[in-house]
Amino acid sequence: MYLIYFFLLIYVLAMLFVLVYSFAQAHLLYHFFRFKNKPNQTADQNPDKLPIVTVQLPVYNELYVVERLIDAVAKFNYPTEKLEIQLLDDSTDETAEIIKSSIKKYPEINFQYIHRKLRTGFKAGALREGLKEAKGEFIAIFDADFVPDPDFLIKTVGHFSNEKVGMVQTRWTHLNENYSLLTRLQAFALDAHFMVEQMGRNEQKVFINFNGTGGIWRKSCILDAGNWQDDTLTEDLDLSYRAQQKGWEFVYRPDIKSPAELPPVMSAIKSQQFRWTKGGAECATKHLGDVLRKPFGFKVKFHATAHLLNAVIFIAVLLVSLSSIPVWWAFYRGMIPENYFQGAAVFLVGFVIIALVYFVANLSLVNYSWRGVGRFLWELPLFLSVSMGLALHNSQAVWEGLSGKKSPFIRTPKYNLSKENKNWSKNVYNSWKIPLTTYLEGILALVFIAMVIISVQTKTYEMLVFHSMLAVGYGLVSWESFRGSRVG
Repeated sequence: MYLIYFFLLIYVLAMLFVLVYSFAQAHLLYHFFRFKNKPNQTADQNPDKLPIVTVQLPVYNELYVVERLIDAVAKFNYPTEKLEIQLLDDSTDETAEIIKSSIKKYPEINFQYIHRKLRTGFKAGALREGLKEAKGEFIAIFDADFVPDPDFLIKTVGHFSNEKVGMVQTRWTHLNENYSLLTRLQAFALDAHFMVEQMGRNEQKVFINFNGTGGIWRKSCILDAGNWQDDTLTEDLDLSYRAQQKGWEFVYRPDIKSPAELPPVMSAIKSQQFRWTKGGAECATKHLGDVLRKPFGFKVKFHATAHLLNAVIFIAVLLVSLSSIPVWWAFYRGMIPENYFQGAAVFLVGFVIIALVYFVANLSLVNYSWRGVGRFLWELPLFLSVSMGLALHNSQAVWEGLSGKKSPFIRTPKYNLSKENKNWSKNVYNSWKIPLTTYLEGILALVFIAMVIISVQTKTYEMLVFHSMLAVGYGLVSWESFRGSRVG
């Protein structure tokens, strides 16, 4: 009996974490509406007084997208005499030759090719190395899979007339969101971050983050905050917190779009998710204590805590899903009073709030159309199911980040898929290794399928929806992981 109450305690504590996190999301949603009701931010810049800008393009083995990137930045509407573009190339394959050939097409543009033989510090190390030679007062950064707006610099540099502004972040959009179910679900998640979360945080002047690309920094802000550091896998989040703790202000421009590619294969999604979640946990151990000790207001500390620990929600979901099995069994056997289960219904508030965040974020982009509502009705449960299906994989990443275990920076493979080029299986950067967690995801899918069957047979429906979503989530994640390996 004591063991049953132990599992019940785990279940309740994990659900309580989700509930508290949802309150932070609700507060961001409130400020999102306040942000949207304000006039659009603009930053006019006198054309005669445009500053020198350095655009940094960190690249590592990008056969499929680097030429597209170079062609895009070559179209920047900015005086060429005040523009420097750094190709920070750590590549070990033919990417280097593609870069050298591509930049020759634009002799009028100041391209600087910087190649490192040793990939010390990974992306952070490349940015740090380039900064030593950067002539610009401001530093714009784009990853290899981005296709920047030609007016990006003109639209953003004006914000730096305010000497307190250290960084301007723009909104990611998606070049291939309708390519497949996986890309659509990723867009569904990212739109919530770039609409509700970033707008909500920026509106109330709490910590926001540079998203690693699609933003522009004041060079002196980077240096004042301690430069790029490589002791976490999310150097962007790390520098963001160091800069804002020193008093620098950030500006978020959701109206400026920075289109990028979404990974279409589960192995690439998992590598990206692992880096983001582990890096976030590493930044939590590095910065959360300082933020809580410093004289910031409660609102700032509350949102910083939710922000830095948001990946812990995957551990909470994993614990809830595993403990739900003995808890269900105890209810079925009458070992736990029925009113306990009825009281647990309060935790549904958290899921309603999270659903509302995604509803508003995604439908605001399509002006709350009925077509958008229809798409949302199937996307939300499927997205939540897949997110829960990634809980095991991401929990491992979070645990490694919180415990201090180090691992290398694994880049996300890029594909440059189009109507003419739809096949991702021939990409030379695909990883065909199947980790242990993928097999465990398959086992969990079978476990929760069994739980669904048992619930129907015993007519105990209290956790049927939850277990059904877990079965779908773990099943889809494991299936897509195995399917990719078979293609290879």
